[in-house]
Amino acid sequence: MLKIGLIGFGFMGRMHFDNYVRLTEEGHPIALKAICDLRIEELKDGKADGNMSTAREVYDLTAYSLYDDLEKMIANEELDMIDIAVPTYLHAEMACSLLERGYHVFCEKPMARTSVEAKKMVEAAERSGKKLMIGQCLRFWPGYEYLKEVVETEQFGKVTEGYFYRGSGAPKDWFLDEKLSGGCIVDMHIHDTDMINYLFGRPDKVSTLGRNVLPGSGYDIASTHYFYKDAKVINAQVDWTLEGDFGFYMGYRVNFERGNVVFDGSGVKVNPNDGAGFTVELSPDAGYYRELVYFLDAIIQDKPIIICTPESAAESLEIIEAEVQSANAEGEWIVLN
Repeated sequence: MLKIGLIGFGFMGRMHFDNYVRLTEEGHPIALKAICDLRIEELKDGKADGNMSTAREVYDLTAYSLYDDLEKMIANEELDMIDIAVPTYLHAEMACSLLERGYHVFCEKPMARTSVEAKKMVEAAERSGKKLMIGQCLRFWPGYEYLKEVVETEQFGKVTEGYFYRGSGAPKDWFLDEKLSGGCIVDMHIHDTDMINYLFGRPDKVSTLGRNVLPGSGYDIASTHYFYKDAKVINAQVDWTLEGDFGFYMGYRVNFERGNVVFDGSGVKVNPNDGAGFTVELSPDAGYYRELVYFLDAIIQDKPIIICTPESAAESLEIIEAEVQSANAEGEWIVLN
Protein backbone atom coordinates (compact mmCIF):
# COMPACT_ATOMS: atom_id res chain seq x y z
CA MET A 1 0.00 0.00 0.00
CA LEU A 2 1.51 3.29 -1.15
CA LYS A 3 1.11 5.86 1.63
CA ILE A 4 0.72 9.47 0.46
CA GLY A 5 1.00 12.89 2.08
CA LEU A 6 -0.50 15.98 0.43
CA ILE A 7 1.03 19.43 0.98
CA GLY A 8 -1.22 22.35 0.09
CA PHE A 9 -5.01 22.36 0.28
CA GLY A 10 -5.95 25.20 -2.04
CA PHE A 11 -7.59 24.63 -5.43
CA MET A 12 -5.01 22.21 -6.85
CA GLY A 13 -4.58 20.43 -3.53
CA ARG A 14 -8.31 19.76 -3.47
CA MET A 15 -8.26 18.64 -7.08
CA HIS A 16 -5.57 16.10 -6.18
CA PHE A 17 -7.50 15.10 -3.04
CA ASP A 18 -10.62 14.40 -5.13
CA ASN A 19 -8.62 12.10 -7.39
CA TYR A 20 -6.93 10.25 -4.52
CA VAL A 21 -10.38 9.56 -3.08
CA ARG A 22 -11.55 8.27 -6.46
CA LEU A 23 -8.44 6.11 -6.92
CA THR A 24 -8.92 4.60 -3.47
CA GLU A 25 -12.57 3.84 -4.22
CA GLU A 26 -11.49 2.18 -7.47
CA GLY A 27 -9.21 -0.17 -5.57
CA HIS A 28 -5.79 1.25 -6.38
CA PRO A 29 -3.25 0.17 -3.70
CA ILE A 30 -2.81 3.67 -2.28
CA ALA A 31 -3.82 5.52 0.87
CA LEU A 32 -3.86 9.26 1.36
CA LYS A 33 -2.79 9.47 5.00
CA ALA A 34 -2.09 13.12 5.79
CA ILE A 35 -2.77 16.66 4.57
CA CYS A 36 -0.60 19.65 5.42
CA ASP A 37 -1.31 23.34 4.96
CA LEU A 38 -0.40 26.39 7.01
CA ARG A 39 -4.11 27.34 6.96
CA ILE A 40 -5.57 23.85 7.23
CA GLU A 41 -8.07 24.73 9.97
CA GLU A 42 -9.46 27.53 7.83
CA LEU A 43 -9.32 25.74 4.46
CA LYS A 44 -10.91 22.47 5.54
CA ASP A 45 -14.29 24.17 5.92
CA GLY A 46 -14.16 26.47 2.90
CA LYS A 47 -14.18 26.29 -0.89
CA ALA A 48 -11.05 26.98 -2.95
CA ASP A 49 -11.28 29.20 -6.02
CA GLY A 50 -9.97 27.92 -9.33
CA ASN A 51 -10.66 27.87 -13.05
CA MET A 52 -12.38 24.46 -12.84
CA SER A 53 -14.77 22.98 -10.32
CA THR A 54 -13.62 20.65 -7.56
CA ALA A 55 -15.80 17.67 -6.63
CA ARG A 56 -16.96 19.03 -3.28
CA GLU A 57 -18.11 22.29 -1.77
CA VAL A 58 -17.06 21.37 1.79
CA TYR A 59 -14.47 18.71 2.57
CA ASP A 60 -14.81 16.20 5.38
CA LEU A 61 -11.22 15.56 6.47
CA THR A 62 -11.92 13.63 9.64
CA ALA A 63 -10.37 10.47 8.15
CA TYR A 64 -6.99 12.14 7.61
CA SER A 65 -4.20 13.38 9.83
CA LEU A 66 -4.03 17.16 9.47
CA TYR A 67 -0.92 19.29 9.93
CA ASP A 68 -0.02 22.95 9.65
CA ASP A 69 3.71 22.20 9.47
CA LEU A 70 5.53 19.95 7.01
CA GLU A 71 8.18 18.81 9.49
CA LYS A 72 5.49 17.71 11.92
CA MET A 73 3.83 15.65 9.21
CA ILE A 74 7.10 13.96 8.25
CA ALA A 75 7.99 13.25 11.87
CA ASN A 76 4.63 11.68 12.66
CA GLU A 77 3.74 9.84 9.46
CA GLU A 78 5.26 6.91 7.57
CA LEU A 79 4.89 8.05 3.97
CA ASP A 80 6.18 6.78 0.63
CA MET A 81 5.19 9.69 -1.62
CA ILE A 82 4.44 13.36 -1.13
CA ASP A 83 2.29 15.50 -3.41
CA ILE A 84 3.33 19.17 -3.54
CA ALA A 85 0.48 21.59 -4.32
CA VAL A 86 1.87 24.76 -2.74
CA PRO A 87 2.76 28.10 -4.38
CA THR A 88 5.35 27.94 -7.17
CA TYR A 89 8.15 29.73 -5.33
CA LEU A 90 8.18 26.97 -2.69
CA HIS A 91 8.42 24.02 -5.10
CA ALA A 92 12.16 23.65 -5.58
CA GLU A 93 13.40 23.79 -1.99
CA MET A 94 10.58 21.57 -0.77
CA ALA A 95 10.92 18.99 -3.57
CA CYS A 96 14.71 18.74 -3.25
CA SER A 97 14.49 18.27 0.51
CA LEU A 98 11.82 15.59 0.26
CA LEU A 99 13.59 13.67 -2.51
CA GLU A 100 16.83 13.67 -0.55
CA ARG A 101 14.95 12.34 2.48
CA GLY A 102 13.72 9.37 0.48
CA TYR A 103 10.25 10.32 -0.73
CA HIS A 104 8.84 10.03 -4.24
CA VAL A 105 7.51 13.47 -5.24
CA PHE A 106 4.67 14.62 -7.44
CA CYS A 107 4.92 18.40 -7.86
CA GLU A 108 2.41 20.77 -9.42
CA LYS A 109 3.36 22.94 -12.36
CA PRO A 110 5.16 25.22 -12.93
CA MET A 111 8.06 23.01 -11.92
CA ALA A 112 9.80 25.89 -10.13
CA ARG A 113 10.05 29.66 -10.22
CA THR A 114 13.22 29.48 -12.35
CA SER A 115 14.87 26.93 -14.62
CA VAL A 116 17.95 26.99 -12.38
CA GLU A 117 15.78 25.78 -9.49
CA ALA A 118 14.15 23.21 -11.78
CA LYS A 119 17.54 21.75 -12.67
CA LYS A 120 18.31 21.38 -8.97
CA MET A 121 15.14 19.32 -8.65
CA VAL A 122 16.25 17.10 -11.53
CA GLU A 123 19.64 16.60 -9.88
CA ALA A 124 18.05 15.82 -6.50
CA ALA A 125 15.88 13.14 -8.10
CA GLU A 126 18.91 11.62 -9.82
CA ARG A 127 20.94 11.57 -6.59
CA SER A 128 18.15 10.12 -4.49
CA GLY A 129 16.96 7.49 -6.94
CA LYS A 130 13.40 8.52 -6.15
CA LYS A 131 10.77 9.35 -8.75
CA LEU A 132 9.84 12.95 -9.53
CA MET A 133 7.08 14.04 -11.87
CA ILE A 134 5.65 17.48 -12.60
CA GLY A 135 1.93 18.01 -13.08
CA GLN A 136 2.03 19.15 -16.70
CA CYS A 137 -1.48 17.76 -17.01
CA LEU A 138 -2.04 18.50 -20.71
CA ARG A 139 0.30 15.64 -21.57
CA PHE A 140 -2.38 13.39 -20.06
CA TRP A 141 -5.47 15.32 -21.20
CA PRO A 142 -7.40 13.16 -23.71
CA GLY A 143 -7.84 15.93 -26.28
CA TYR A 144 -4.11 16.64 -26.28
CA GLU A 145 -3.18 12.95 -26.15
CA TYR A 146 -5.04 12.53 -29.43
CA LEU A 147 -3.11 15.42 -30.96
CA LYS A 148 0.18 13.85 -29.83
CA GLU A 149 -0.84 10.62 -31.54
CA VAL A 150 -1.65 12.19 -34.92
CA VAL A 151 1.50 14.33 -34.83
CA GLU A 152 3.68 11.27 -34.22
CA THR A 153 1.93 8.91 -36.65
CA GLU A 154 1.57 11.61 -39.34
CA GLN A 155 -1.91 10.25 -40.01
CA PHE A 156 -2.76 13.52 -41.76
CA GLY A 157 0.77 14.30 -42.87
CA LYS A 158 3.16 16.76 -41.30
CA VAL A 159 2.11 19.79 -39.25
CA THR A 160 2.01 23.07 -41.18
CA GLU A 161 0.44 25.35 -38.55
CA GLY A 162 -0.69 25.28 -34.95
CA TYR A 163 -2.48 27.70 -32.64
CA PHE A 164 -2.93 27.18 -28.89
CA TYR A 165 -4.95 29.37 -26.56
CA ARG A 166 -6.00 29.59 -22.92
CA GLY A 167 -7.72 32.34 -21.03
CA SER A 168 -9.58 33.12 -17.82
CA GLY A 169 -10.26 35.79 -15.28
CA ALA A 170 -7.44 36.92 -13.03
CA PRO A 171 -6.38 34.72 -10.10
CA LYS A 172 -5.85 36.09 -6.60
CA ASP A 173 -3.29 36.56 -3.86
CA TRP A 174 0.31 35.43 -4.56
CA PHE A 175 -0.46 34.67 -8.22
CA LEU A 176 -0.54 38.42 -8.88
CA ASP A 177 2.98 38.95 -7.52
CA GLU A 178 5.34 38.36 -10.42
CA LYS A 179 8.25 37.61 -8.10
CA LEU A 180 6.34 34.71 -6.58
CA SER A 181 4.36 33.29 -9.52
CA GLY A 182 6.16 34.57 -12.61
CA GLY A 183 2.89 36.05 -13.84
CA CYS A 184 0.56 34.71 -16.49
CA ILE A 185 3.36 33.49 -18.78
CA VAL A 186 5.03 31.31 -16.15
CA ASP A 187 1.92 30.14 -14.32
CA MET A 188 -0.70 29.68 -17.06
CA HIS A 189 0.93 29.92 -20.48
CA ILE A 190 3.43 27.21 -19.49
CA HIS A 191 0.71 24.62 -20.17
CA ASP A 192 0.75 25.41 -23.89
CA THR A 193 4.49 26.01 -24.10
CA ASP A 194 5.06 22.64 -22.48
CA MET A 195 2.65 20.98 -24.91
CA ILE A 196 4.39 22.62 -27.89
CA ASN A 197 7.72 21.38 -26.55
CA TYR A 198 6.23 17.90 -26.04
CA LEU A 199 4.65 17.77 -29.49
CA PHE A 200 7.31 19.37 -31.65
CA GLY A 201 10.48 19.49 -29.60
CA ARG A 202 12.49 22.47 -28.45
CA PRO A 203 11.99 25.44 -30.81
CA ASP A 204 15.03 27.12 -32.33
CA LYS A 205 13.92 30.56 -31.16
CA VAL A 206 10.90 32.40 -29.76
CA SER A 207 9.33 35.83 -30.14
CA THR A 208 6.80 37.08 -27.57
CA LEU A 209 4.65 40.17 -27.21
CA GLY A 210 3.34 40.75 -23.69
CA ARG A 211 1.22 43.26 -21.86
CA ASN A 212 0.85 44.06 -18.17
CA VAL A 213 -2.64 45.03 -16.98
CA LEU A 214 -2.65 44.30 -13.25
CA PRO A 215 -0.01 46.16 -11.21
CA GLY A 216 2.89 44.00 -10.06
CA SER A 217 1.71 40.84 -11.80
CA GLY A 218 4.13 40.72 -14.74
CA TYR A 219 2.71 39.92 -18.16
CA ASP A 220 -1.02 39.23 -18.00
CA ILE A 221 -1.51 38.84 -21.77
CA ALA A 222 1.01 37.27 -24.15
CA SER A 223 1.40 35.88 -27.64
CA THR A 224 4.40 33.77 -28.67
CA HIS A 225 5.69 32.59 -32.03
CA TYR A 226 7.86 29.44 -31.96
CA PHE A 227 10.35 29.09 -34.82
CA TYR A 228 11.18 25.66 -36.23
CA LYS A 229 13.52 25.02 -39.14
CA ASP A 230 10.89 23.01 -41.03
CA ALA A 231 8.85 26.26 -41.35
CA LYS A 232 5.70 25.15 -39.51
CA VAL A 233 3.94 28.19 -38.06
CA ILE A 234 3.26 27.75 -34.34
CA ASN A 235 1.69 30.33 -32.02
CA ALA A 236 0.31 30.28 -28.48
CA GLN A 237 -1.66 33.00 -26.70
CA VAL A 238 -2.70 33.50 -23.10
CA ASP A 239 -4.81 36.03 -21.20
CA TRP A 240 -5.90 35.95 -17.57
CA THR A 241 -7.76 39.29 -17.67
CA LEU A 242 -10.97 37.91 -19.22
CA GLU A 243 -13.50 38.97 -16.61
CA GLY A 244 -17.31 39.03 -16.60
CA ASP A 245 -18.96 35.75 -17.55
CA PHE A 246 -16.06 34.46 -19.64
CA GLY A 247 -15.01 31.68 -17.26
CA PHE A 248 -12.15 29.51 -18.55
CA TYR A 249 -11.16 28.29 -21.99
CA MET A 250 -8.38 26.16 -23.41
CA GLY A 251 -8.09 24.85 -26.93
CA TYR A 252 -6.04 24.38 -30.06
CA ARG A 253 -6.25 24.31 -33.85
CA VAL A 254 -3.54 22.36 -35.68
CA ASN A 255 -3.33 22.12 -39.47
CA PHE A 256 -1.67 19.20 -41.24
CA GLU A 257 -0.86 18.55 -44.88
CA ARG A 258 -4.05 16.47 -45.26
CA GLY A 259 -6.43 17.80 -42.62
CA ASN A 260 -6.87 19.80 -39.45
CA VAL A 261 -7.66 18.97 -35.82
CA VAL A 262 -9.55 21.36 -33.52
CA PHE A 263 -10.08 21.11 -29.75
CA ASP A 264 -12.58 23.51 -28.20
CA GLY A 265 -11.96 22.57 -24.58
CA SER A 266 -14.49 19.76 -24.52
CA GLY A 267 -14.29 17.83 -27.78
CA VAL A 268 -11.96 17.18 -30.71
CA LYS A 269 -13.17 17.63 -34.30
CA VAL A 270 -11.09 16.29 -37.19
CA ASN A 271 -11.52 17.72 -40.68
CA PRO A 272 -9.71 15.61 -43.30
CA ASN A 273 -9.01 17.39 -46.57
CA ASP A 274 -10.50 14.54 -48.61
CA GLY A 275 -13.43 13.39 -46.51
CA ALA A 276 -16.16 14.18 -44.03
CA GLY A 277 -15.23 15.59 -40.65
CA PHE A 278 -15.70 13.54 -37.51
CA THR A 279 -15.64 13.88 -33.74
CA VAL A 280 -13.06 11.85 -31.83
CA GLU A 281 -14.21 9.56 -29.04
CA LEU A 282 -12.19 10.57 -25.98
CA SER A 283 -11.81 9.30 -22.44
CA PRO A 284 -14.07 11.26 -20.06
CA ASP A 285 -11.26 11.44 -17.49
CA ALA A 286 -9.38 14.70 -17.02
CA GLY A 287 -5.61 15.01 -17.12
CA TYR A 288 -5.51 15.61 -13.36
CA TYR A 289 -6.73 12.05 -12.81
CA ARG A 290 -4.75 10.42 -15.59
CA GLU A 291 -1.40 11.97 -14.56
CA LEU A 292 -1.77 10.60 -11.03
CA VAL A 293 -2.71 7.15 -12.32
CA TYR A 294 0.44 7.19 -14.44
CA PHE A 295 2.77 8.40 -11.67
CA LEU A 296 1.39 6.09 -8.99
CA ASP A 297 1.67 3.11 -11.33
CA ALA A 298 5.29 4.06 -12.09
CA ILE A 299 6.08 3.99 -8.36
CA ILE A 300 4.15 0.81 -7.57
CA GLN A 301 5.51 -1.09 -10.59
CA ASP A 302 8.92 0.61 -10.42
CA LYS A 303 8.69 1.78 -14.02
CA PRO A 304 10.53 4.77 -15.49
CA ILE A 305 8.78 8.11 -16.01
CA ILE A 306 8.63 8.54 -19.79
CA ILE A 307 5.67 10.75 -20.72
CA CYS A 308 6.59 13.63 -18.41
CA THR A 309 10.21 13.47 -17.34
CA PRO A 310 11.47 16.16 -14.94
CA GLU A 311 14.15 17.00 -17.52
CA SER A 312 11.50 17.83 -20.14
CA ALA A 313 9.48 19.92 -17.67
CA ALA A 314 12.64 21.87 -16.79
CA GLU A 315 13.28 22.44 -20.50
CA SER A 316 9.77 23.87 -20.93
CA LEU A 317 10.56 26.34 -18.16
CA GLU A 318 13.73 27.36 -20.02
CA ILE A 319 11.59 28.10 -23.09
CA ILE A 320 9.20 30.15 -20.94
CA GLU A 321 12.12 32.22 -19.63
CA ALA A 322 13.20 32.93 -23.21
CA GLU A 323 9.65 34.10 -23.91
CA VAL A 324 9.75 36.51 -20.97
CA GLN A 325 13.13 37.78 -22.19
CA SER A 326 11.63 38.36 -25.63
CA ALA A 327 8.59 40.17 -24.21
CA ASN A 328 10.94 42.41 -22.24
CA ALA A 329 12.64 43.26 -25.54
CA GLU A 330 9.34 43.98 -27.34
CA GLY A 331 9.22 40.75 -29.31
CA GLU A 332 12.89 40.33 -30.19
CA TRP A 333 13.69 36.79 -31.33
CA ILE A 334 15.50 34.89 -28.57
CA VAL A 335 17.61 31.93 -29.67
CA LEU A 336 17.41 28.81 -27.50
CA ASN A 337 20.81 27.20 -27.07
